[in-house]
Amino acid sequence: MAVKERDRFSTATRIRLLGEQTAARVYRSQTKRQARRSRLTGRAALLAMVLCSLVVALAYPIRQYVAQRAEIADLRQEQQRARGRVEELRDLKARWQDDAYAEQQIRQRLHYVLPGEKGFVVVGPDASEPSRGDDGADDRPWYSNLWDGVDKSDARDQ
Repeated sequence: MAVKERDRFSTATRIRLLGEQTAARVYRSQTKRQARRSRLTGRAALLAMVLCSLVVALAYPIRQYVAQRAEIADLRQEQQRARGRVEELRDLKARWQDDAYAEQQIRQRLHYVLPGEKGFVVVGPDASEPSRGDDGADDRPWYSNLWDGVDKSDARDQ
């Protein structure tokens, strides 16, 4: 019986030792996982810090880049408008080179007449002669405006 008790004790001891060994392995593996987790957390924090510093470092240059691109786009539009205006002015200059157009404009704007022609200013039924207080300079020939200016300055001098 002594042998049987020893075997039991021996088996119980072996089971206990196996349990302790298993517990030690589990503890070591948990410790390794925690160590890995802490390293990953440290790595993640370092990575996050690097990314944040890159974002902060690049924010101003990127903002400047975007602003400059918008300014370039605005300047291109302005350049297109200026080119269109230049074309209009070239067309106008070409028209003024034509003697018939120049004569037409001179007669229309300055109320000139050719020798032998009689000039008339047609006034509609609702129009009246502008008084001295009413400017009406756009509706009258240039020479009337000139004489009115001379008369006004003469009246101030007296």
